[in-house]
Amino acid sequence: MFAIGVCYNEGMMSTQSLPAVQTPTMLDFISHSVAQTIRIGLRLGERLQSGDLVLLLGDIGVGKTHLVKGIVQGIGSEDLVTSPSFVLINEYRPGPKAQRSLASARIHHIDLYRITEPAELTGIGLEEVLDRYHDICLIEWADRAATWLPQEHLAIYMQHLAEDKRILRFVPQGKRYYDLVETLKQTAFG
Repeated sequence: MFAIGVCYNEGMMSTQSLPAVQTPTMLDFISHSVAQTIRIGLRLGERLQSGDLVLLLGDIGVGKTHLVKGIVQGIGSEDLVTSPSFVLINEYRPGPKAQRSLASARIHHIDLYRITEPAELTGIGLEEVLDRYHDICLIEWADRAATWLPQEHLAIYMQHLAEDKRILRFVPQGKRYYDLVETLKQTAFG
């Protein structure tokens, strides 16, 4: 299994290629445009629940923030999604179209690009956000906080295949996320 903790502990960073072997629990999507990446995020967002944690890994410019835009739309938020590279954490509210169970939840969009050492994580509020079990957390550059993150999560590895083409590999860790990926498989491929 290619979990973020294993990836980080072995010294591999997001610039590494995706694992060559795909297990039956993983799911790959190929996106040919920004619009497709947003649609993939939208489909995922429609299925997220309170307390979910999604880790986004990949090189700069691969489309992580576009995927987050789709996820936030899929949850039902009408908030404008921007990259939190300089503020580190943006918060969005589910809108009137959100599932009733998510009405009081918050969506935390975290970007750890500027974090160079784990010690820097102490002062940004990551621990507090992760302790809010009813909220949804979406973390870009999650490999920079590998030792801080819960074992159970959905990791999405993104990699350029060509200028306008990228692969998104969904790697679930834990029963909730295995079930989520299985639901996405059934929805996408019947």
